[in-house]
This record gives sequence, C-alpha cells and structure tokens, in this order.
Amino acid sequence: MLPDLERLIRLQQLETAAEEARRKIADHPQRAQVLDDRLAAARAAVDGIKARLADALNKRRAEEKEVSTVQTRLAKYKDQLLEVKTNREYQAMLHEIETAQNDIKTREDRILETMMESDDMSAELKKAEAELKSVEKTVMAERHVMEQEVAALQAELDKTATSRQKLAAEIDRHTLAIFENTAKGRKGIAVSEARDGMCTICHVRLRPQVFNEVRRNDSIIQCDSCRRILYFVENAPASPAVPHV
Repeated sequence: MLPDLERLIRLQQLETAAEEARRKIADHPQRAQVLDDRLAAARAAVDGIKARLADALNKRRAEEKEVSTVQTRLAKYKDQLLEVKTNREYQAMLHEIETAQNDIKTREDRILETMMESDDMSAELKKAEAELKSVEKTVMAERHVMEQEVAALQAELDKTATSRQKLAAEIDRHTLAIFENTAKGRKGIAVSEARDGMCTICHVRLRPQVFNEVRRNDSIIQCDSCRRILYFVENAPASPAVPHV
C-alpha cells in the first residue's frame, strides 16, 4: 500500500476517534443536567410533603385554639344557665350550649382527621427522604464516573492530537491538503473503503477502471461522487447497510 494512503487511513481513524471523544465531552452538560433534574425532583418531593405537613399542623393548632375558645364560652353558658329567670331565657341558653357543643364536636372531628392525614404524610415523608438519600448517593456516584470519563476523554484527545500532528507531518503536503479539504466538506470523513465496486460511504458505484486502480492501493484516488479518498481491503466482509453521509 502507498505509504501516504496508509497514513491517511490512520489519520482518519485518529480524526474519527477524536470526534467521538469531543461528542461525548459535549454531551456531558446534558447528562449532568439530567442528574441535577433528578436530584431536584427528589428534593422537591420532600419539600412538598414537609409543606403539606406544616400546613396540616397549622390547621390543627388553629382548630385546637378555637376548641379552647368555644369550651371557655360553653363553660360560661353553663354558669349562666343557673342564673336565668324565664323559660324563654332558659331555652335560648340551651340553644347556645348545644351550638357550642356541636361546634366543638365538628372541630374535634376535623382535628382527628387532620391527625390521621398527618400520620399518612409522615409515612410518605419518611419514604421520600429515604428516596432522596438514595438519589443523592446515586447522583454523586454517577457524577464521579462522568468526571472520570471526561478526564479520560480529554487525555485521549490530547494524545490523539499529538499523534495526529506527528502523522500529518509525515504526509505529502498536497495529499494532506486533499484530505483536510475533503474532511471539511464531508462531516470530517475524508477516507472511505471501496468494496464490491462501490464507495462504502456514499454508495455510488465506481467505474470499473477506477475500482481496479483503487484495488492496487498505490495511488491517491478520490470517489467521483463524494470526493473521499478511496482504499481497498483484501477479503473484506460484505458491506453492511449504512446511511449516506
């Protein structure tokens, strides 16, 4: 194989690896945001239950305060009942006493209902807090893994850049210019295998004479369609179905 053609294949492999590393690094903020959203949701769930519990407690205290106020008024009514002089006054006082007693019963029922709801919410809170701790632990672990991945990817990029620079220096300038110009116009892919008489990337059939020249791997030949630099691999597997690039 022509030395420069072999170098271009290796250069393309480096470029592809670098692009994949850059893509993964670029995905990091989005992945981190997903973790942040998950943690925020777990915290919001805990805060929401706490707010409902606090509201229930405030309602219970308000009802208990009203019960105390009505009980004081009821005791006063009972004392006044002993002092009334007419039947009309007596009946009116009995009505006030009954009203106060019904009010107390209604409020005590609401207090009991609130207490039962609070018990349910307390159990819900305990579960939500356990879930929050689990999420915090998971998120912390995943963030650590992501940080290690990014560090490894950056190290790989640095290593690839060094290798690319060294390899590019060994390639004929004109040939390297063809590679770089093609890569700019073809989403970073400037080299393509020719297989079964076709370019395996754009899937356009090559002229028989061109394909025979490519098979020799002794010159820089570009695809007539996509302009990528072609090479041939002996005993290559059947071409997979891939989309045009």
